[in-house]
Amino acid sequence: MNPDQEQTVSIDPTRPRDAGEPPVAQTSGSWVGYAGRWPSLQILLTGHLLLPIGLLGMSILTSLVLVVLLFVGVGAAETVQRLLLVSIVFAGLTMLVGMARLRSQLLRPLATLEDTVAQVCEGEPVVTQTPKQSGVLSVMARGIDSLSEELTDIYEDMEVRVARQSSKLAQKTTSLQLLYDVATGINQSENLDELLLDYLRVLKQMLNGRSASVHLVMPDGRVRVVGSIGLDNRLYREREMLPVKLCHCGIALLPGNSLCEHDAVECSRANDRRMFGKDEIERVTVSLWHHGDVLGFYHIYVDKPGIYSGREDVLDILNTIGSHLGMAVAKQRSDKEARRLSIVKERTALAHELHDSLAQTLASLRFQVRMLEETLEKPDQHPEAQQETQRIRHGLDEAHLELRELINSFRAPVDQRGLLAALEKQVERFQHETGAHAVFQSDCREVRMNSSQELQALRIVQESLANIRKHAKAQTVRVLLRCRGGGNYLLLVEDDGVGFEGAAPEGNPGEHIGLSIMEERARRVGGKLSIESEPGEGTRVELCIRQADLKTDGGR
Repeated sequence: MNPDQEQTVSIDPTRPRDAGEPPVAQTSGSWVGYAGRWPSLQILLTGHLLLPIGLLGMSILTSLVLVVLLFVGVGAAETVQRLLLVSIVFAGLTMLVGMARLRSQLLRPLATLEDTVAQVCEGEPVVTQTPKQSGVLSVMARGIDSLSEELTDIYEDMEVRVARQSSKLAQKTTSLQLLYDVATGINQSENLDELLLDYLRVLKQMLNGRSASVHLVMPDGRVRVVGSIGLDNRLYREREMLPVKLCHCGIALLPGNSLCEHDAVECSRANDRRMFGKDEIERVTVSLWHHGDVLGFYHIYVDKPGIYSGREDVLDILNTIGSHLGMAVAKQRSDKEARRLSIVKERTALAHELHDSLAQTLASLRFQVRMLEETLEKPDQHPEAQQETQRIRHGLDEAHLELRELINSFRAPVDQRGLLAALEKQVERFQHETGAHAVFQSDCREVRMNSSQELQALRIVQESLANIRKHAKAQTVRVLLRCRGGGNYLLLVEDDGVGFEGAAPEGNPGEHIGLSIMEERARRVGGKLSIESEPGEGTRVELCIRQADLKTDGGR
């Protein structure tokens, strides 16, 4: 086999080697065994340097022999000189060819390889060298290329991981800031609805939702809609959604509802608004819970699959926000209950004072009047004195009865379920005691008066019903509570009794001071009281109260 022939490089898969060791190039000629034992010979074969070096050696050796022959004088001197000149020229040409081969196959690839190693050390990507360009260092170049590719993959993976961790860190920072804002809002906010509406938009943006709504579970189990954000990104409050529209399928269609349980296209056409099917969006529920009780919830409608899908950190932050806001709801209800109990305590103390002072005095006077009547029943007493005594006794009996009712009213505060339940209870009690047909009507889903306004409104209704029982001789009585625009309330008590003419019904002076007390109660809570009556046409008592200022609870 001619050593200058092109050698074929292949990988020997049967040769065991250490982990990480690059495969050894083997030649397919008879030089394989020698090349394996002599790495220098392998380099010469791979770089095609063996023939030029061999010819150069032969030329030098021939030149030396000819020089020796020339000095010894063997043969024709002229012939030997010519042969020597040819040998020297041939040796020079061979040296030039060998140097060119050495430069192209060893020196230049070595310099390129050095630059490549420097780039790899600096972490820069390198350009893969072809085997022809790498010369005798092709195996090493391939190993460096492989190492460079692995390093590049590692760098890219590290960049991806760093970016992912940075994103997670940014999200955690945002989550911590959000939790801090929630905690601060709970401590500073005095209006629960405004607090819930503020975080309605925050949660919608956090989950990249299309629409959202927030609901509160009332103590009696009813669910109240606080507000919602529609597809137009407009915030709708409770009073802007009343009355609530119903879909053809029967569900409540709030501005924040965009998920259709049936045919989304048909539902969109029927309701003249964009609706989505279950395959397009899904509803995320964030419960407002406290001590295991669900006090409210957010509904956020997000595109499938949502960004929270499979994200435990997002689910945890939503659960934590729900816990904090649930605590705010519980705190607001606890504060309201504490104020109510404080009022109950004061009223109970007043009832005790009335019972222990004025009630005892009236009882003593009644006893003395009874003794006076027994004295006046003797035949020699004047009849007019008996009539006057009888009138005093009736007055005392009525005062005693009213005082007992007042004490009972103070001991029975506004129903724990609210003003609506208390008014309904009063009407039922009136109907039971008088036998008249009495009805209570209301178009309010929730009454948002403070405790003082609720108390004064209930007292005005009690006084009105007491006047109807004493004077009206009515067959039908109606009590109506209506929610007007802007958060104002109208409380109406009307009957079909005998009515009266003027500012007060007929009677003795001092017997109808209750009307002025009703007006004073109305002024105390910033309300307006009007009384309309005509003889034979019944009486109408109308109380207008503006929306309660939830920050105060004065005027008890």
